[in-house]
Amino acid sequence: MNKLLTYLLPAILFLACKQNGSTTRYAHDGKYMDSLLNSYWEERMQLFPMEATANGDNRYNDKLTIVIAGCFRDSLQQFYERYLNAINTVDSAGLSANGSISYRLFKYEMMMGIEGLKYPTHLMPINQFWSLTLEMPQMGSGSGNQPFNNFQDHEKWLKRLSVLPHWVDTAIFNMRKGLATNYVLPRSLVLKIIPQLKAVVVNNRAASIFYGPIKNLPDSFSADQKKWLYAAYGHTIDSIVNPSYSRLAEFFEKEYLPKARESSGIYELSGGKDYYNYCIRYWTTTNLTTDSIYAIGLSEVARIEGEMNKIRVQVGYKEDLLSFFKYLNNDKKFCPFTTAAAVLDSFWGIKMAESRRLGKLFNDTPHTKFTIRQTEDFRAASASAEYNPGSADGARPGIFYVPVLDAGKFNCVGMTTLFLHEAIPGHHYHISLQQENKELPEFRRFLWYGAYGEGWAHYCETLGTELDLYHDPYQNFGHLSDAMHRAIRLVVDIGIHARGMSREDAIKYMMAHEQITERDAAAEIERYMAIPGQALSYKIGQMAITGERKKYEQSLGSKFNIASFHAEVLKDGCVPLNLLQQKMAEWAARVK
Repeated sequence: MNKLLTYLLPAILFLACKQNGSTTRYAHDGKYMDSLLNSYWEERMQLFPMEATANGDNRYNDKLTIVIAGCFRDSLQQFYERYLNAINTVDSAGLSANGSISYRLFKYEMMMGIEGLKYPTHLMPINQFWSLTLEMPQMGSGSGNQPFNNFQDHEKWLKRLSVLPHWVDTAIFNMRKGLATNYVLPRSLVLKIIPQLKAVVVNNRAASIFYGPIKNLPDSFSADQKKWLYAAYGHTIDSIVNPSYSRLAEFFEKEYLPKARESSGIYELSGGKDYYNYCIRYWTTTNLTTDSIYAIGLSEVARIEGEMNKIRVQVGYKEDLLSFFKYLNNDKKFCPFTTAAAVLDSFWGIKMAESRRLGKLFNDTPHTKFTIRQTEDFRAASASAEYNPGSADGARPGIFYVPVLDAGKFNCVGMTTLFLHEAIPGHHYHISLQQENKELPEFRRFLWYGAYGEGWAHYCETLGTELDLYHDPYQNFGHLSDAMHRAIRLVVDIGIHARGMSREDAIKYMMAHEQITERDAAAEIERYMAIPGQALSYKIGQMAITGERKKYEQSLGSKFNIASFHAEVLKDGCVPLNLLQQKMAEWAARVK
């Protein structure tokens, strides 16, 4: 089909429906829907070129859309509405099983996208955990999503980077509107943002993280090309990067910080209660209430605390659990590292140890390569360990990032469960297998739901026993610590954003129930303050997947096969939890 016609198809169809009466429903089949979904994806990649780059689609590597601009948000709403009207013309009764899932997911995506635009999140475009100001240095370091394989790649990146000052203009304009309406960040978060911005600004060009791509140019580049690049990168750092980050740092320090709010939760902002309820549905894909989630959190904290005490007794520790936490944090035997390289080597050792048994739990292994890297210095202080997906074409590996601020203080308790979650089989298996699945339409290959994605990764932490990784009681305690961490999140996230809990009280609650330092607890609580509801997705999703496993272990008996169960959970990629439960019921019926 002609590309232009493909893009216009939803609009043409919508106009036809309008002309024939608002109640008219035009039935179309699966082939039409396939064309519609392809059209949507092509248009989306042009609207979100940074997302395209992250997906391994390099056609728009020179583009940077200012998605926080009001005019863009207006266009985005029209985009979602147009495709929602178009998908509503499809006769879903005649679709295949896979097509039916695509139909339901696409409608869900469009409706959630439209609803999300009701809230003025663009007035707080920067936080200390997720924002373009953190993403750009990662990409510009030469080791992120942006490719630098040839001269043209460098030209594209420099063109993309040239838009940064305009993004900064829009961000400051938006934040001034936020200041005028008291739609502002908490003061404690602003205090973390300012040093992040200042850390990017350097006097020596060669010391800039943005100089990374040209530090080791290959011999295939000509002398003239190298000379041009050295000059172009130097000029870009001096005239674009440093001024942009300096201007933002000055704005935050002099204009924004004095008016930042003292409250911790989103509920104090205009429309904050409604926005938080939306965040709960967005991140958990459920209609759970704040009270029900809070109650689940309290119950899980009490249950896991009982399991932790069993291990405390097992290792012969006589004092209470809080004292045991301090012992694990402070005893030098739990911090055996002297270099960051030794920390990374230890994670590689976990990968090697688990490889002997993974085949018993999984039928499919991703083709996407995997590696481990230390988190960059400029963002390490506010970063958690994280996974960055590889590209669908296999050109870029999946990366497990580990922040190591001080190797001598890096605690080894919990390293195993962390690896199972962030790396293998957690995020790396799920995301890679989803991206590699050519039977899914493009929008589903790169779809993300927190409850499924983080729920799966948290569930993978429970596989440590079956992988023979928790025979050390301290590593098993680390696993319980991570489970406790996710249970605590239900209490403090709801507490902060719906029940008036302060940052300080949330930190105290976290430290009273898990093995964590005050610095790390503060970073965690501030993360939840910055991204309302995201922290709820882990435990809610894990409990749903674990519940499905227990249910079918009991009902299927000897017919239950764990590798087959995992394959079914993973084969359709990310789905909301109600759809996951439905498809698992259909799988169980087939097994019977």
